[in-house]
Amino acid sequence: MTMYIGEMDGVGFTLAIGALKALAFLYDVITFPVYVLLQRPWRKRQLARRIKGVIVATETEQPNDVRIDMKGNDIDITNHFRDPLPPSKLNKAKPITQDTKSITYRSVEEPQSHHVTLVREGIDTMPKMFDYCTKKYPNKRCLGTREIMAEEDEVQPNGRVFKKYVMGDYRWKTFAEVNMLATNFGRGLRELGNRPGQNIVIFAETRAEWMIAAHGIFKQNIPLVTIYATLGDEAIAHGINETEVTTVVTSFELMPKFKKILALTPRVKTLIYMEDQLKSLDVSGLNGYKDGVQIIKFADVLKKGAESTIESIPPSGTDTAIIMYTSGSTGVPKGVILLHKNLITTLKGFCDSTAIYEDDIMIGFLPLAHVFELLVETVCLLTGVPIGYSGALTMIDSSSKIKRGTKGDASVLHPTCMTSVPLILDRISKSIQEKVSKGSNLKKVIFKFAFDYKTKWTRRGYSTPLIDRVVFGAVRHLMGGSLRLVVSGGAPLSPETHEQINNCLCVTIVQGYGLTETTSCACVQDFYDNTFGRVGAPCTICDIKLVSWEEGNYRVTDKPYPRGEVIIGGDNISAGYYKLPDKTNEDFVEAEGKRWFKTGDICEIHEDGVVKIIDRKKDLVKLQAGEYVSLGKVEAQLKTCPLVDNICVYGDSTKHFCVALVVPNPPQLNELAEKKGIKGKEFEELCSDKEFAKSVLQELADHGKKSKLEKFEIPAAVKLVTDVWSPDTGLVTAAFKLKRKDIEEHYKSDIVQLYAS
Repeated sequence: MTMYIGEMDGVGFTLAIGALKALAFLYDVITFPVYVLLQRPWRKRQLARRIKGVIVATETEQPNDVRIDMKGNDIDITNHFRDPLPPSKLNKAKPITQDTKSITYRSVEEPQSHHVTLVREGIDTMPKMFDYCTKKYPNKRCLGTREIMAEEDEVQPNGRVFKKYVMGDYRWKTFAEVNMLATNFGRGLRELGNRPGQNIVIFAETRAEWMIAAHGIFKQNIPLVTIYATLGDEAIAHGINETEVTTVVTSFELMPKFKKILALTPRVKTLIYMEDQLKSLDVSGLNGYKDGVQIIKFADVLKKGAESTIESIPPSGTDTAIIMYTSGSTGVPKGVILLHKNLITTLKGFCDSTAIYEDDIMIGFLPLAHVFELLVETVCLLTGVPIGYSGALTMIDSSSKIKRGTKGDASVLHPTCMTSVPLILDRISKSIQEKVSKGSNLKKVIFKFAFDYKTKWTRRGYSTPLIDRVVFGAVRHLMGGSLRLVVSGGAPLSPETHEQINNCLCVTIVQGYGLTETTSCACVQDFYDNTFGRVGAPCTICDIKLVSWEEGNYRVTDKPYPRGEVIIGGDNISAGYYKLPDKTNEDFVEAEGKRWFKTGDICEIHEDGVVKIIDRKKDLVKLQAGEYVSLGKVEAQLKTCPLVDNICVYGDSTKHFCVALVVPNPPQLNELAEKKGIKGKEFEELCSDKEFAKSVLQELADHGKKSKLEKFEIPAAVKLVTDVWSPDTGLVTAAFKLKRKDIEEHYKSDIVQLYAS
């Protein structure tokens, strides 16, 4: 963890640390026996070390379900759950030969109760799943939306005026109410002329109406087309036109976009909008929409459905549930076809991998247009956990739309679970560091000591309740004070951020790995795994095949760990890309009775069967001198530098070094400028100062060395950019992954200048 202790007197610092260590030692001596008895740390260490994934035997003489440990020994998985394997079960199968080109891995975990329930009840579609939930939890809270009572002007000390919300409590709909609304919405769509099998788009931000609309669409066997609310007009029009939809469901806030989009989408005849809570404007009275397009309120569709006698048309497991448009890190977004059986399969895997209980509360804010958020929320529905919706503008007390002195959504909801993406966690991590760096020297010393103390005992299997309450209590209350579990996906999470958030927010971050093409499921980190930088063992519902990639020098025979491209197989694998048969045949394959997807990601698999993503085929650049540079790996390390908000590393194979485009963190940039004696310059001026850029480059180089990057991996020139890379700029995806080609095109002249310098 990076901490800036500042100009503190060396003797004073030593005395302060000495006093804290003495107090901690005395506390440890007194409390150690109690903690040992209450916390049973040996159990946690045992669970952390257990084997989680094994090799599937391919020898013809082996039984059908023989699995092998990392040393090539046979494992009997009967009744094998959460306990280390007995030695008597480890000496039967032949070792893997050294010339093997691929190895297949499988989970050793047993299906958990909700997985078993889905199988026992014959649930193979989303409507069957929600009908089951409604019968089991009819009167429990299901979906919650916080009331917006009014919007008021708030005058800042500098005289600027901002619009702020006056907000009330969460209003909840029960499972029975949500099911009824979904049924009515589906019937209402049928009354408007939409037929089973005819695609419908939802283009809206995450909210309760999104989930209600989706389940209404599922009930009528209508394929749901999901498009990120942050995509540009052309990408949105592409998804709408390619799927030939005539009806689009959107929100009041996004309606103005359709003044342009409707001109690009000639088939669209109906626009349904989810109402604005404030109801400050009547959309039907707005001008500028294309003639001949029916604009109708969400509530009016519900009303039509409530009066309708049309019956639901249940889908089968092999029917298309979703055509999910990826955010497109390269080229035009592709529509990934996800069947109902794909969704239910991943749901089973997530139920086995995530520790969510009936008394939890989920805060939902990531895009439901991505299957990761949709299915984590579906796990909550299956377990009877209420979901309260939020957004970036209202989530915490300091959010931009929260009136001064009032509470953000998290402080009202007190969630225990949430999903996140690494970029958001990186920002939280840097905000914690920034807040600490602005505190007094004594506070910095106490915070760093507490962090190191907690890190030491956590790694040994203990919790630190006193430190959590006294030192980290204020940080924990940023998210309501009850948060215990964060599920992270969408991109690799840096080990430094992972450990810092775990410690400072007093939560467990479970990192997962998957792709839209695998219905977001492949690996999920074990709840007891206390290591960082790994994405977990294979989920219970799929296999992971490791295939040698000779060009990149990654082989399954590598030591100490086998390495290669990740290929995922199982019932969670997509049916393919919508209207792209050639691309489907290129990336998907049928073999060994399974459907497989070639991810392009490179991983190594450790002795306990846990996967670590180490590279990506498309991110690998070969420099002039022959060295391979993994751009993604370098970016992940340099992004943990406090100066960096975002970074894109570029490598030209005709050159012998890399360069970088950096979105700097303004407070940290100003702090560095002060250290260098630069005063009075605005952020934009600092970014354009070429001499100052050399100081930033040196900071990156120092950070890269600490992160154990090779010299040739560290950028030799850097350009500081003032633009924030958000999805609406078209430079990052809705999941905040870099769109390399777009960034390279946008900054083409800057890259040329960097190499010229």
